[in-house]
Amino acid sequence: MPELPEVDALRAFLGSRAVGQAVVGVELGSFTVLKTVSPPPQALIGAPVESVTRHGKFLDLDCGGTHLIFHLARAGWLRWYEALPTTVIRPGKSPIAVRVRLSDDSGFDLTEAGTKKRLAAYIVSDPMAVPGIASLGPDPLGMDFTEERFAAILAGRRAQIKGVLRDQGIIGGIGNAYSDEILHVAKMSPFAMAASLDADAVARLYEAMRETLAGAVATASGKPAAELKDAKRAGMRVHGRTGEVCPECGDVVREVSFADSSLQYCATCQTGGKPLADRRTSKFLK
Repeated sequence: MPELPEVDALRAFLGSRAVGQAVVGVELGSFTVLKTVSPPPQALIGAPVESVTRHGKFLDLDCGGTHLIFHLARAGWLRWYEALPTTVIRPGKSPIAVRVRLSDDSGFDLTEAGTKKRLAAYIVSDPMAVPGIASLGPDPLGMDFTEERFAAILAGRRAQIKGVLRDQGIIGGIGNAYSDEILHVAKMSPFAMAASLDADAVARLYEAMRETLAGAVATASGKPAAELKDAKRAGMRVHGRTGEVCPECGDVVREVSFADSSLQYCATCQTGGKPLADRRTSKFLK
């Protein structure tokens, strides 16, 4: 799933190419991808792309006051073309969910692999009309997201810290992969309770979060859309590296699996050497 660093790189990539062009075509390749009915897709035709911004994991193209907003979800991606194919999309016959054609014949497809279709697009007059944006927590790299504000968010919250970092209504933009990376850098168990963290632990986690995300943003910056997935995988310390060597201590990277996801961690670095139970109960093995 694209997270804050990749989505921010897509924002910059798309902004450098689309801003200043006009939308001349919008095609839907999926019957379910568009989550709004008004304004219709035709409202974008002829509108200039004035800016591309990011809200958490959402990308927002402001087309003359009408916004095309999309969330790539777990298996979605953006495929850019300097010269967009002229073929007509047949709904349900390809991974293409949305095609946007620009006035210089360039454009992009929003694609989604797999059978679980979660990619979502919205056409709205106000970004706050998108429920996921209206309920979005603060940006972890925002200038106003201070350590004190972070501590206030965690105080009294009886939830595992891994889940808190991933909850878009609490903090916007962090997903499964970067929460694993942040917790590894902070040397903290993913199952630690947020409310139980003392001031030193909060400070360590805050620094790890800001440094990890800022580093990933810098790594992704300037890369074309086609290279971002590989760059993300290459930069991971523990996420997606089950069975490999921890780069910090040399122990093996372990995994906890759930119904539709998994997390990776280092027992030596994060849990005092104790493996975590690979089951939903989220307790240490005895």
